[in-house]
Amino acid sequence: MQRTARDWLDLIRALPFDGTVRIMNVCGGHERSITAAGLRGVLPPQVELIPGPGCPVCICPEEAIYAAIQYGLRDDVIVAAYGDMLRVPVNVPKEEARSLEQARALGADVRPVASPLEVAQIARDHPERRVVFLAAGFETTTAPLAALLQQGVPDNLLLVMAGRLTWPAVAMLLDAEAPGFEGLIAPGHVATVMGSDEWQFVVGKHGLPAAVAGFTPESLLAAIYSVLRQQLEGRRFLDNCYPEVVKPAGNAAARRMLEASFEVGTAPWRGVGDIPASGYFLKGDLARHDVRRHLPDYAAEQRRRAGAMPPGCGCARVVLGKIYPTECKLYGNACTPRTPIGPCMVSDEGACRIWWSAGQRKRAASTA
Repeated sequence: MQRTARDWLDLIRALPFDGTVRIMNVCGGHERSITAAGLRGVLPPQVELIPGPGCPVCICPEEAIYAAIQYGLRDDVIVAAYGDMLRVPVNVPKEEARSLEQARALGADVRPVASPLEVAQIARDHPERRVVFLAAGFETTTAPLAALLQQGVPDNLLLVMAGRLTWPAVAMLLDAEAPGFEGLIAPGHVATVMGSDEWQFVVGKHGLPAAVAGFTPESLLAAIYSVLRQQLEGRRFLDNCYPEVVKPAGNAAARRMLEASFEVGTAPWRGVGDIPASGYFLKGDLARHDVRRHLPDYAAEQRRRAGAMPPGCGCARVVLGKIYPTECKLYGNACTPRTPIGPCMVSDEGACRIWWSAGQRKRAASTA
């Protein structure tokens, strides 16, 4: 018999807790589901769920967004980006365009898209113009781009590569002296593409309980129960609580496309710094679509030094699970979804935006 959310919750409440167990839920989609379902409010107080680094909009390098803005304002190009990216602010004086949305208001040809297919169609419809795509996202959005590149795209389509892999950020946290959590809920969508085996290092190298979860309360609670039970019983294994779509090796076709299209290397995460083996870079002949081969490099190294989070913004610490959104001093004051200061308040996968939209206003205890 398939267990309901109530069944899983009863099982969790029956566990003999001995102190607090902190579990990081990596995925922004998981955080949205957890908050929308009110899971924090019904779990025992000993269970602490910590939002993690799974918001691609939040960690997209500031200099990449800045470059896209400059291409739109200074060069005769069409700039395409996923919808959430249009409102992410960059660090510039108030009199300058702080987002792609503001650049569009100043006359830049900026177009929101939902998929790489739309970008390719824009390029085909406008062969006389260059189309610059801000290619941000994790494995789940980078895989469709890889498939498109393997099919062939117009020569006038250029890319600002900002694709990232998820697991290296978690590996970086676990390699730190104080990771701040004792268990992990691995991202279901990423595992669908890359496979659950990619998260075995959490158990094998670091000895932490881990489970892959889907996005329903039932799947999330099953994963939480598994992590808690592993912790209490002293057993460590990677549990797949999303077997409907997640397989150990993932999606073979998608992984082949990614490998054929991109090289993986050290890459910057906004407010976090460079993380080894975390960035996708165009491979071989596909590098001809790198925008820097055709237009000025507005995302040059000197720009990176100015490209952290805005002053006073705690988004980077939220992403790393060091504080809750409500602990940022800008949260709900200067920074709201209407007037975002940091990227965590922009995306519907950003913890600050999720918490604010759910009515969370009280300050929470620090996670670290």
